[in-house]
Amino acid sequence: MSRIGNKVIIIPSGVSVSVGEGNIISVKGPKGTLTQVVDSDINVAVDGNELRVSRPTEQKRHKALHGLYRSLLNNMVIGVDSGYKKELEIIGVGYKANAANNVLELQLGYSHNIFMAVPQEVKLTTTSEKGQNPKVILEGIDKELLGSVAAKIKSLRKVEPYKGKGIRFVGEVVRRKAGKSASKK
Repeated sequence: MSRIGNKVIIIPSGVSVSVGEGNIISVKGPKGTLTQVVDSDINVAVDGNELRVSRPTEQKRHKALHGLYRSLLNNMVIGVDSGYKKELEIIGVGYKANAANNVLELQLGYSHNIFMAVPQEVKLTTTSEKGQNPKVILEGIDKELLGSVAAKIKSLRKVEPYKGKGIRFVGEVVRRKAGKSASKK
């Protein structure tokens, strides 16, 4: 039983959903337009301001796809209506971040600076206030793309457990380990 797949997606005002030929779903809203190809076995129906996803049988494959496509379509509706935002903070002495023309320049303690091009669909900004850790702010309508870009940035300097240095999401809790004991008695 797919509990997620059975939930109805409420379409907010200002957002339009259209089901095209070949099960191509297009969601258009104030922030932009997203499209998704849905498996031919899964049925998608628009009833007024509700979007329903249904499956033909109780096969394991159909159950898995039912919940998957319902979640993907829900993320698209939320994305074109209000958008998504991810904030990463860079912790470490001398670690810096600058953004220009959708290119992120990072100084992460390596012998060289790291330049990373960010897709045009993602809006990139950086902040560095005195007494605060530098932050990288990513905004966009595609949740999957935003998450993969954030994960790629985070992988450039993983958080180490002893001092807590590295790139992490704002509010992320990192378990710290105790270092060597000072003296053994």
